[in-house]
Amino acid sequence: MSHAVTLAVIVRAGERFLMVEEWQQGSVMFNQPAGHLEPGENLLDGAKRELLEETGLTLPLEQAVAVYQYTAPDNGKHFVRFTFCTEVLEPLATNPQDPDGDIIRCHWLTLTEIEALGEQLRSPLILASFRDYLAGERFPVSALKPAP
Repeated sequence: MSHAVTLAVIVRAGERFLMVEEWQQGSVMFNQPAGHLEPGENLLDGAKRELLEETGLTLPLEQAVAVYQYTAPDNGKHFVRFTFCTEVLEPLATNPQDPDGDIIRCHWLTLTEIEALGEQLRSPLILASFRDYLAGERFPVSALKPAP
């Protein structure tokens, strides 16, 4: 079984959340701004990098929502996903800088619109993290410590 550490960011503007429309294995899927931790990168820097690459936004990340474990049913790959959050006053213009060319565009959607995407959601962790976020689940990013 292979393993991956992934990072995701919930960006909220009032009742809307930032979602990324992307190509994944020949299909159009939706995800929060998210991606893999790169070698030598700390968790917070990786989350900020993914946010910048996929949306063009540089935003402060002072809180995390949760750490999730997930095994993909199609290939058995095990993921550990760190989900961070931030809020802005209103939906911001986006300009993806995606080096992989997978990002189609960004959308500001309500939770109802996100739930309606159903099978187009890249992972069940998307809705789980929104529900935890809306339930007030948070911990400070200072709890994530690099090795001394």
